[in-house]
Amino acid sequence: MSPDPRDGWRWFEAPATGHADVPPNAELAHAFARCFGSPEGETALRHLADMTLRRALGPDAADAQLRHLEGQRQLVAYVHALVARGRAGQ
Repeated sequence: MSPDPRDGWRWFEAPATGHADVPPNAELAHAFARCFGSPEGETALRHLADMTLRRALGPDAADAQLRHLEGQRQLVAYVHALVARGRAGQ
């Protein structure tokens, strides 16, 4: 569905979830917490963190490599944040 140009900037707004008392992305955070809540999920998260957050590139790393790794780190940090929010009941 493409945005209607008559709506101006409103198409950037998040769609309503239908739950007035639930903050945006709470359902998503709960889903991530459930997905990564098992021992296998913890192993997967640890592996992602090892590959990205705990990895250092050498001084000869190209700009593209640095940018690629930083993007991966951002994604893994986002997943970790959603899991933490879901576990905290937010």
